[in-house]
Amino acid sequence: MDKKSILITGCSSGIGLCTAQRLKQDGYRVFATARKADDVEKLKQQGFESFLLDYTDSDTIKTTVQHVLAATGGTLYALFNNGAYGQPGAVEDLSRKVLLEQFENNFFGWHELTNLVIPVMRKQGYGRIIQNSSILGLVAMRFRGAYNASKYAIEGLNDTLRLELHGSNIFVSMIEPGPISSRFRANALLYFKKNIDTENSYFKSNYENLLKKLETNGPVVPFTLPADAVYTKVLKALTAKRPKAHYYVTFPTYLFGYLKRVLSTRVLDKLLRKV
Repeated sequence: MDKKSILITGCSSGIGLCTAQRLKQDGYRVFATARKADDVEKLKQQGFESFLLDYTDSDTIKTTVQHVLAATGGTLYALFNNGAYGQPGAVEDLSRKVLLEQFENNFFGWHELTNLVIPVMRKQGYGRIIQNSSILGLVAMRFRGAYNASKYAIEGLNDTLRLELHGSNIFVSMIEPGPISSRFRANALLYFKKNIDTENSYFKSNYENLLKKLETNGPVVPFTLPADAVYTKVLKALTAKRPKAHYYVTFPTYLFGYLKRVLSTRVLDKLLRKV
């Protein structure tokens, strides 16, 4: 069997880096991208074929796809859209500009990259598209509105894409991680301080507790798993004869996925307010 190729975004750390490293060990030809030139160089030093890809910059998306196809002779087995960040803050404290930036990174860029690889996969007659969603693509939580909205959006887009690709031998899967050890919280802290006016917010006192969590090193919630747990599900989505539409990763994802199905909205809201 020919070595399968996969394009992975957001490989500077965390889930993206772990998945890239493990798949490379498994014999996959991994094209690992990052949005900073320094991180691209680090990936190259680890032996990856690595390119600069910033979801907010269409040129980097198009150029990366061109490089990958040139390297493979015009084929690509799989795409793993992973690069993203979470913008904390109450909905009423999110400016239009801040919300747009969240969607450029977590939704529009993913859509553009996915649309570039679909024709390649249609032509070759097979492919796997894997999107890294979140427990927050299933349920909402306070002060996570921007991230919630972007993940709900990618869930909806992906569900539609799955219907439209039926019969093409291109399979679409969502990974639903939940709490994973990564730099996600540290990055969220940077965006929170940059974009949220805490002093003039109605939620000023709430933000004090939020900041404590964002500034904490190590896990802040139970059942946090290492990034390897996501890799395991990605591998299943890559190798299964008929991949699942959704792969839950952590206990909280399984729990809230179940509770959303069985509880009324009123009861679920009451529970989520306490989380």
